[in-house]
Amino acid sequence: MTTKPAELSLRFHGTGSGGHPALGAAAATLEKAGNPRLLIDCGPGTLAAFNDSYEQLPPALFITHCHMDHIADLEILSVRAHLAGTAPIPMYVPLTLLPTLHQRVATYPGTLAEGGHDFWRSFQLIPVTDEFLFEGQIFRIYPTRHHAPGSSYALHAANQFFYSGDTRPIPEILHHRLQGGEVIFHDCGLTPNPSHTGLDDLTREYQPGILSRLVLYHYANSDAGDALANAGYTVARPNQVFALKALDR
Repeated sequence: MTTKPAELSLRFHGTGSGGHPALGAAAATLEKAGNPRLLIDCGPGTLAAFNDSYEQLPPALFITHCHMDHIADLEILSVRAHLAGTAPIPMYVPLTLLPTLHQRVATYPGTLAEGGHDFWRSFQLIPVTDEFLFEGQIFRIYPTRHHAPGSSYALHAANQFFYSGDTRPIPEILHHRLQGGEVIFHDCGLTPNPSHTGLDDLTREYQPGILSRLVLYHYANSDAGDALANAGYTVARPNQVFALKALDR
């Protein structure tokens, strides 16, 4: 018997920290009925993993922040979209990230040897301040605690999912902005540092109702993932799919 795909789901292409060679760079795709709708981040190896799952280019993207382990494949995507002759791909980017994103991936002269192509021609850039509408659903963004203020953002679809991006604990968001039905995909490794959440941070910062909804990703290696799972948490693995609630209309 064939299992019908969940109406809404999130597939992890990679779950590692810093583009781990075995775990891949942390990136995920929001799916509808098994079809890709919105890719979250595009680090090294993400496009290959995406193609393995769907055999196509991403139809739309959201960027959480501008570290290269989350954006390195954007230049490749720009070239592939140009060569394929696709329409510009919608790319939703928090407003404060635009100068850094442009400087890091869009200023190199001569994207193609043949010339005549500019990075941004492959994309429909959609700057985001607080929220954006995508396929009938409102997505909100929140600045997280990762390096400099305003340099990394979480993505939230009310009652469906929350994707933290890279962050320290953010109880001021999770305890006050979520509505109770979201699966919470959260950055977490074994050891905390000034830019990432550690295992011991979770019970200190979050209430039990939040802890029970966490799915952890962005950990150092497979052993770290196993240790997080042994501590009682759900841990995302590469190419794992998590069913979400149906879209509200």
